[in-house]
Amino acid sequence: MISKVGQIMLYVNNQDKALEFWTEKVGFSVISEENNGQGMRWIEVAPKGADTSIILQNKELIAKMEPELNLGTPSLMFFTENLDQLYSDLSNKNVTVGEIVNMPTGKVFNFADHEENYFAVMEEK
Repeated sequence: MISKVGQIMLYVNNQDKALEFWTEKVGFSVISEENNGQGMRWIEVAPKGADTSIILQNKELIAKMEPELNLGTPSLMFFTENLDQLYSDLSNKNVTVGEIVNMPTGKVFNFADHEENYFAVMEEK
C-alpha cells in the first residue's frame, strides 16, 4: 500500500534557472544534486522538513530518452500557514502571482515560475 508521495518530477527547460527560482524565490532547500557525467543531472528541492520533494529534470534530455513520457507540468497545490506573508514575499521577489481568492476550504492564490508554469498555494488552517 502507498503511504505517501515521495517525489514529483518537474521537467524544466533550464535547470539552473529552475533551481534559482525554487531556492531563492520560493525558499526551498536543495536536498541533493546528482550528475552522472553524461549529461544526466537532477536536482532535488523541497521546503524544509517536507516529506515530498520536487526533482528538477532536464526536459529536453528526458524527451530524447523517453519520447512517450508526458512532460507537462504537474498541477501542484502547496500549503502555507501564512498565505498573506507568502504572497507578499513572492510579489516582492518579482514572482508572478494571481489574486488571492477565498474558497470554502481557505484562501488560495497561484504563482508562476520563470517558465510560466503555474502552481497554487492554499492557507492551511
